[in-house]
Amino acid sequence: MANWEGEVVLPKLFLSFAFLVDLCLGILVYFKAAPRRQDNLVFSILAWASAGWALSFLMVYFGDDNASKLFWGRMGFATSGILPGGFLIFALLFPKEKRRIKIAEFILAAFLTVLFVSLSFTDRIVFSLGSGPKMFVYGPIYPVFSIYVTGFILLGLVFLMKTFRKSVGVERLQVKYCILGMFSTSVLGLINNLFLPMAGISRFNWLGPSFTVIMVGFTTYSILKHRLMDISFVFKKGTTYFLLVGLVFVPSILLILLGQILFMGAIDLPFSIFMFSLLLLAAVFFYRLKPGTEKAVEQLLFRRSYDYRETLLKFSKTMVSILDSDSLSEKVLDTITRTMGVEKASLFLLVDETEGYGLRESRNVNSLSRDSFLKKEEPLPHYLRGSGEIIVREEVTKGSNSPELKGVIEQMCLLEAEVSIPLVSKGQLIGMINLSHKFNREIYSHEDLELLSALANQMAIAVENSKLYEDLKSSKSYIRRADRLASLGTLTAGLAHEIRNPLVAIKTFTQLLPERLEDEEFRNHFLNIASGEVDRISSLIDELLEFARPSDPRLEFENVNGVLDGMVLLVSTESKKKNVKVTRSYGDDLPLVKVDREQIKQVFLNILLNAIEATPENGRISIGTRSFVKPGGESYVQVEFTDSGKGIPKECLEEIFNPFFTTKAKGSGLGLSISHQIVQDHNGYIVVESQLNKGTSFFVNLPVKPGHQRN
Repeated sequence: MANWEGEVVLPKLFLSFAFLVDLCLGILVYFKAAPRRQDNLVFSILAWASAGWALSFLMVYFGDDNASKLFWGRMGFATSGILPGGFLIFALLFPKEKRRIKIAEFILAAFLTVLFVSLSFTDRIVFSLGSGPKMFVYGPIYPVFSIYVTGFILLGLVFLMKTFRKSVGVERLQVKYCILGMFSTSVLGLINNLFLPMAGISRFNWLGPSFTVIMVGFTTYSILKHRLMDISFVFKKGTTYFLLVGLVFVPSILLILLGQILFMGAIDLPFSIFMFSLLLLAAVFFYRLKPGTEKAVEQLLFRRSYDYRETLLKFSKTMVSILDSDSLSEKVLDTITRTMGVEKASLFLLVDETEGYGLRESRNVNSLSRDSFLKKEEPLPHYLRGSGEIIVREEVTKGSNSPELKGVIEQMCLLEAEVSIPLVSKGQLIGMINLSHKFNREIYSHEDLELLSALANQMAIAVENSKLYEDLKSSKSYIRRADRLASLGTLTAGLAHEIRNPLVAIKTFTQLLPERLEDEEFRNHFLNIASGEVDRISSLIDELLEFARPSDPRLEFENVNGVLDGMVLLVSTESKKKNVKVTRSYGDDLPLVKVDREQIKQVFLNILLNAIEATPENGRISIGTRSFVKPGGESYVQVEFTDSGKGIPKECLEEIFNPFFTTKAKGSGLGLSISHQIVQDHNGYIVVESQLNKGTSFFVNLPVKPGHQRN
């Protein structure tokens, strides 16, 4: 029997740790990871076998006599004999039982596992306890047992590699974790339990079961974790934790052991394990309890500062959704001054990239007016652009011997600013917030400055968003104007002909009038025709000019029927060219709808022109209006445009409102997209129904607010 008494503390610690971890992780996987799945059940058995291996070797060190130590040694080899066969079956099933195990594969794995587990309790694998550097004397079957262990583990790794090559996404990462864990455990275990014993060194057999923690831990993580970290990140985190353990726990354990020797005269293993566990729990719980404890202390002892920080943090997350720059500027200053108790504040934003920054909003700063302006090369903007960090006037004053800093201090004094916060986007200074002293005259703490810095970052993003939104609105306005001009181009060619015809009639009557001046019947007939034609031409030109004239968006209560009449008049020339009959059926007593008249005209005109183009010669177009109420109680005025054209293919119905989609040989594909957007802007919606070779119906639904007056 070897003399282990002076070498048992470290093995007992490691084996106890491995036993507890493997046992608990096996139970965790069994109960939390779909226990009905075979791969999870097999892995739980693997984890428990690893725990049994660690426990058996631990009991060897606790044994009182050679017989019990030999029994537990053989028990350790029996439990470790379960691992190769179990791992092979697990490798065939993992992940999610994608491969079915053949009967021959299962019988082979089960037979060899049972065989070597049975032989482990005889003297064929472990003959007796050893002496000197040998912990055990091995029997004649031990080399075969080693081949079985090595072969099955390598075979299992081969199957996992095949699965890895075919897997994608999360499953691929799961297999990678499993391979990494088993490979690390196998290499370390084979070196310790196979090659070292062959060299006559077997006093470190306890390391084999200790290494199983790597395999069990990695595989448990891959099974239970839904969002896996990349392996490279795991290595980085693992290295960090390993170094922390080396720097904190190892010296602590050594000090505990040394303290026991100095004060107690001997090392007490249960006490050492208890202290080690206590240190581990303290480290884990300190990390988890620290944020909650800090929050609780702030809420109890520093309630006011906690409240305004919470308010500012919440506001910084919501401000990016404010797209109007004026509202954004106003809310930012109001929130900061109110929550932080700031007396005076000002906000400057970049007006011109070559000129500088204009005052956008201010609070109680007497030296500023609405047209206040800071040039880019003035001291404060220049310094903020260079540093990109918050300036505290009190801190800058300490270095005021610098001419540049003197200029910065002077400008901050003029702005009555104690703190200047840069707004930086894409490396460019796009603005600044200047804050005076707080009402309570307290300094801006480090936490305040960090909070303001985070707020400034969000503010910079919000400012850029508001600019993009303004640009988008301008672009939409230009596109709508271009679409109006395109519609006008379509109409004007026909309008020239439409105007010329009545003028010819008027000219003919004018030439005949001198000869038949005394003919009262002729005079009356001529005056009626001429007056009607002139009125028609005048209405046509007025409608055309009104449609062409750009105007600012303006919502007013309108009579939809009246708007439609104007658009029907405008397209009358186009409809006459194809002899398309346009009929109108307007609902009586329709409610007025609040719309932008010119924008709604554009919608109606786009749909009418499309209908005329889609309708063959001698076809018809019907226009109808009606009121209807949706099941939820919302009231709408519906305008229906139905043509007898060729219809729209079913597969194109979902695409017709997309920009640049068109089925016509000529056309930009923007008309219906713009119309759809305009109706959406009015909180309405458009519905399309179509049948091939039968026609298409467009239903424009405009909302009616409760209490609107009627026509």
